[in-house]
Amino acid sequence: MRYRILGGTGIEVSTHCLGTMMFGSAGNPDHDDSIRIIHTALDHGINFVDSADMYSAGESEEIVGKALQGRRDEVVLATKVHFPMGEGPNRGGNSRRWITHAVEASLKRLRTDWIDLYQIHRPDSRTDIEETLSALTDLVRQGKIRAFGTSAFPAHETVEAYHVARQRGLYRFRTEQPPYNILARGIEGDVLPTAQRLGMGVLTYSPLGWGFLTGRYRKGQQVDMSRGRAARAPERFDPSIPVNATKLEIVEELVKLADELGCTLPALAVAFAASHPAVTSVILGPRTMEQLEGLLKGTSLVLDDTVLDRIDELVPPGTNVYHPVGLWSPAPLSNPALRRRPLGDRAAS
Repeated sequence: MRYRILGGTGIEVSTHCLGTMMFGSAGNPDHDDSIRIIHTALDHGINFVDSADMYSAGESEEIVGKALQGRRDEVVLATKVHFPMGEGPNRGGNSRRWITHAVEASLKRLRTDWIDLYQIHRPDSRTDIEETLSALTDLVRQGKIRAFGTSAFPAHETVEAYHVARQRGLYRFRTEQPPYNILARGIEGDVLPTAQRLGMGVLTYSPLGWGFLTGRYRKGQQVDMSRGRAARAPERFDPSIPVNATKLEIVEELVKLADELGCTLPALAVAFAASHPAVTSVILGPRTMEQLEGLLKGTSLVLDDTVLDRIDELVPPGTNVYHPVGLWSPAPLSNPALRRRPLGDRAAS
């Protein structure tokens, strides 16, 4: 396993990161099996583990905490804060009040005294970014976290946060965690170049495009819409919807390319994400040991320029075939009140 420096922190992390979203009630409810998966990843040289407080309502962090007993020092541990963790107000978001509460809860579940990378899971328009940066800076100074970053932040908010940190003498975001795969390349036009200019590390998630790049869904084959992700989000899998039909067409060409290379489609997909110069580590999110072992077999795959050129022909750089889950969308696109003047103020005279 190769290692790369994480966003100028001096911390070395493996090119593959173990994502733990599928551990717990939302994926694999067997704690012992999940722990074996984590240990197998560590034994294969992965030293980077990523979680979040909201994964299975905290259960994922508990599993990670148990798995890292006796091995904590060899692991770069990351988790996140933002999403609600209970009913009522002030139980989520990016405020100082919530961050300082949530970090203590994560430390307890993870059974550790410190978190290597604490990430803001999503932007929060209700909270001034200076408030968030100030709270995170204090946590670094207290020794509870080593560095902090963002997830699914648009480039312009990343730049704003960078300048606020400089102006106010605060620590800055060191990493960004965006969705990125062959079918979702939109961040190549802004998020990734911005991260490079600001010297930020990048941890990409969803390298398998919500399952489409596993080869499980193929053109002309029936999709079981009654279970799994297809049941939860049918609009992303129904082959009668044009965008899904397009994904299936591209998958057929990618399967041919993988066959020519003598590799699996998942290996091709993960290698693609890792080949971008801005990407520090690609998050793998297995639910089973079989899935992890399959992904580990492709760690040595190298995509040459000819292969990457063929992928560019299928999905042009900087374009999204579909809108990735979690990718930021401007509020005015979903809230008409933000793009329409009051009725009495619309006329020119």
